[in-house]
Amino acid sequence: MTINIALNRTIDDSYPIHIGPLNEIKYDGKVAILTNPKVAGLHLKTLLSRLSAKEVYIITIADGEQYKNWESIEFILDRMFDHRLNRKSLLIAFGGGVIGDMGGFASSLYNRGIDFIQIPTTLLSQVDASVGGKTGINNKYGKNLIGAFHQPKAVHIDPSFLTTLPAREFGAGVAEIVKMAVTFNAQFFEWLEDNDLREGDNLIMAITQAVETKAKVVEADEKEQGLRAALNYGHTFGHVIENETRYETYLHGESVAIGMIMANDLACDVELMNREEAKRIRAVLERYDLPLTYPIADIEKFYQAFFLDKKSSDASITFILPHSIGGVKITDSIPADTVKNVLKRYEEA
Repeated sequence: MTINIALNRTIDDSYPIHIGPLNEIKYDGKVAILTNPKVAGLHLKTLLSRLSAKEVYIITIADGEQYKNWESIEFILDRMFDHRLNRKSLLIAFGGGVIGDMGGFASSLYNRGIDFIQIPTTLLSQVDASVGGKTGINNKYGKNLIGAFHQPKAVHIDPSFLTTLPAREFGAGVAEIVKMAVTFNAQFFEWLEDNDLREGDNLIMAITQAVETKAKVVEADEKEQGLRAALNYGHTFGHVIENETRYETYLHGESVAIGMIMANDLACDVELMNREEAKRIRAVLERYDLPLTYPIADIEKFYQAFFLDKKSSDASITFILPHSIGGVKITDSIPADTVKNVLKRYEEA
């Protein structure tokens, strides 16, 4: 005997992304704001002045990628229970990519899922991490290997929050902007070559272009079954670097920048990109003082870590490589020797 459960349905998870001065946010139920001490000290008053809710609670966690773990998630969930949030409550993730990832993940777990919104305060989170519904935490095996797809109800991108951003954090965000231009928009990359994002209205233009690009990719492939994997250009190498350094040496965007340089080397070796194009990408990244090399201590260990990447399988490694500037190739057929030859160029002396 077979009993079927008919669950065929269409779910509309569409949401707006507001770019500009922070909108007024009104909510009838309880609201918990997840943030860190630094962001709270700089910007919490601004958010509270724009927020109207039945009850508002502040949950503060330590700042840094090294705290993006189960212990922090349990702390967040405990505070949500302490405040007696229910399924009609709202979580606001107010901070950078770490806050957004953990806020989204915690909201996906609490009472089997409650609503949340993203208010990103770093350039990286504004142009990439806050859009698309990827949530999660790191563990000893790698980055973001535990998590869920949980779309926010809205994203509020206020560039004024970036006025207090340190130069390193700014550069880390630029890396993600360059990533999207290289893989999807040659014209945008050429514009990045000609314009400094620290001048005039260039930053707001770049944020808008990057978010439009990310939104189109997410619309086409929400759960990363194909095209969306292209947004991981630089990440396959970068995630290994982050894990090896225990998330303490480099910011995420800095690791991605190094990963893009490594991916470009591989792309050149398999004739997807020429060396002149690789130099152009390096030149844009260098303008923002991003680190572009990493001393690999153990080639074989670094290579084996690729198999823990979410895109890889038991027998093959999936690489995201630029196909010239403005194109991308997702491939799992690059020989191990070819990859290791690239890694040897970064071998620790």
